[in-house]
Amino acid sequence: MRALIIEDERLARKELRQLLAHHPAIEVCGEAPNAAVALELCAQEKPELLFLDIEMPGKNGFTLLEELPLPHPHVIFVTAYDAYAVEAFEANALDYLLKPVNPKRLAAALARLPAPGQAAATSAATTPVEAAEGSAPALGHDDRVFVRDGDKCWFVAVKTIRLLESVGNHTELHFNDRKALVCRTVISLAERLPSSLFMRANRSQIVNLGFIEAVSPWFSGSIKVTLRGGGEVEFSRRQAQLFRERLSL
Repeated sequence: MRALIIEDERLARKELRQLLAHHPAIEVCGEAPNAAVALELCAQEKPELLFLDIEMPGKNGFTLLEELPLPHPHVIFVTAYDAYAVEAFEANALDYLLKPVNPKRLAAALARLPAPGQAAATSAATTPVEAAEGSAPALGHDDRVFVRDGDKCWFVAVKTIRLLESVGNHTELHFNDRKALVCRTVISLAERLPSSLFMRANRSQIVNLGFIEAVSPWFSGSIKVTLRGGGEVEFSRRQAQLFRERLSL
């Protein structure tokens, strides 16, 4: 897949090129320090993928996308700021990487790419996280996910999610001081969460082990844990046994 790097900082372009050298399926066909040069290169090279910075001299990354003819190439935003995450996904970005780029996050973003030749979707009705369910790579501690609940959106670090609770065919995420109801089952989300950080407490709840502040015995061999940030969760008898085996000295 032919890719164009659009980034005003020379060292950042060099670093991204070096990271992409480990992904032979990606051919970097050019670099652009600003939107004006990028428009010319896109017309000449017809890239299928853009690694796009947002804040650049002159036109920013979003303005560049507006001026590109349809169908757009796939877009992975690479920026030092997380404030644009919601706008990026509304622009149907494939992923949103923060600088300095983590090699594992880059690999996860590239894993979401469809077969060469398929144009980027033109509808923003489905976010990359939503579209990737069932085929997306496993998430790491430092990964961030786009969460939408109605007209509210967040860009959430996986390690800040302290609790997931099943609500029918939906799941309520507890992170920072907020809650969000997402259209995914607990089971489907559990398959993507890092097992070193998260553990099922019972049939309907998954706990981030890093948020457990206190553990106390409960009925019939079960245990109850208190979470930092609020809330108590009961581990079933079976899961309590697994908890002891996993975390005891």
